[in-house]
Amino acid sequence: MTNPPLSAPPALGPSFARGALLSPFKRPRPGAVFSGGRLVLPGLRVDLARLAAYERVCGFPTGDDALPITYPHVLGFPLAMRVMSGRAFPLPLLGLVHTSISLTRHRNLPATGTTYELAVHVDRLAPHRRGTEAVVVTVLREGGEVVWESESTYLARHRTGGRVPEQAAGGVEPPLPVAGAALPVAGPSLPVAGPSLPVAGPSLPVVDEWRLGADVGRRYGAVSGDRNPIHLSPLTARLFGFPRAIAHGMWTAARCLAAHGTPAAAHVAVDFRAPVLLPGAVSFAADEGRFELRGAGDDGERRHVRGRVEAVAPA
Repeated sequence: MTNPPLSAPPALGPSFARGALLSPFKRPRPGAVFSGGRLVLPGLRVDLARLAAYERVCGFPTGDDALPITYPHVLGFPLAMRVMSGRAFPLPLLGLVHTSISLTRHRNLPATGTTYELAVHVDRLAPHRRGTEAVVVTVLREGGEVVWESESTYLARHRTGGRVPEQAAGGVEPPLPVAGAALPVAGPSLPVAGPSLPVAGPSLPVVDEWRLGADVGRRYGAVSGDRNPIHLSPLTARLFGFPRAIAHGMWTAARCLAAHGTPAAAHVAVDFRAPVLLPGAVSFAADEGRFELRGAGDDGERRHVRGRVEAVAPA
């Protein structure tokens, strides 16, 4: 079912507030189902000032007439939050964790001189060894042609009451980085292990080290709209079990892809494995289409983000 087309992107504030109010009344359980409709936003034009700010925060080149490969996720985020904050969505928005994203850009996406149609829906709910995952699909069209698409997985943790089949459990997974820490507002925020990438493979060489300022979360929140309190300051992060603010998962993915580079037509898979504390230092490692974001110095064995980039045939 497709809902009536939207005339503008949904405001994030009301979605976050509605999700926070409804979350205590939702009890996630095995076997939950959801058949909510698809949200469609036609006639979407890119805000060039906001785009340039996003490029600066994430390390992409500015001034190119092309969207960074991760930017359509930002455009679709308000629609996803509208769906997942709704009364019919069975998982609580509070505590929802972004575990992975898989996306495909079929060709370069111009920033000017065109309009896009954006569509978002929850494709399915899947069992996970730690609870239930919602798979959110975002599709960007230009002139009726699919030019970009993604699948994001969001995990609601709860008792499963039994063993989950391995193919549904996401493969090998380390412990969650902060036991019992729930997100104060939902969204792609707290990275943990996801199912997309195999664990095996040679260690990647470190190619750069980044020192991250305490304001990274505030800066990314301003350009993405995701002003989750765990990203904004040590004070608000401590309320939810973190010693300091943490970086947005999608900022870490975008920053890695800005450094790695992507072909015009590309498939990207990223798993979020552990939070990046702010301020802090991290190491970027990459080789032959694979990349990782690791801790720096003595914390170099801790992997925060793991991903791969593959060229695909252009549409």
